[in-house]
Amino acid sequence: MQKKIEEELKKVRPMLQADGGDVEFVAFNEESGVLQVRLLGMCATCPMAQITIKQGIEKIIKDNISEVTEVVGV
Repeated sequence: MQKKIEEELKKVRPMLQADGGDVEFVAFNEESGVLQVRLLGMCATCPMAQITIKQGIEKIIKDNISEVTEVVGV
């Protein structure tokens, strides 16, 4: 599952890297479907970080991986 998630995160990276940031996989709980990610670089301290996670990363991941029910930042 981690490999599948990493492939989807690759789709998000160019958007984040354009703003000086990035995202990394932290953990996935198969029972709850919760994916933990960490924003890096400029994205880590951006006031819009939660919006990026929920409306950007979560949407793309959930649209393509049905096992993921939520994406949270750590």
